[in-house]
Amino acid sequence: MIVWLDLLAEGDQHPRRFDSRETLLVYLTRVERLTREAAQELIQKGEIGPPLARRTYQVRALPLPSSVHT
Repeated sequence: MIVWLDLLAEGDQHPRRFDSRETLLVYLTRVERLTREAAQELIQKGEIGPPLARRTYQVRALPLPSSVHT
């Protein structure tokens, strides 16, 4: 089962959705141009901002539908 992750970036009204931590890490380093260390910290802690990044970022896992819970 895929656990979807939403990336919220300061100034963006809509989150970007990713299907894995690996996909998110590639996006953060290539498109947002974060250092690998900053991207990994964001994924682990759920939020970073200056001085590690030029703006504030948050990552949130989408909750699973209640019909999927065991």
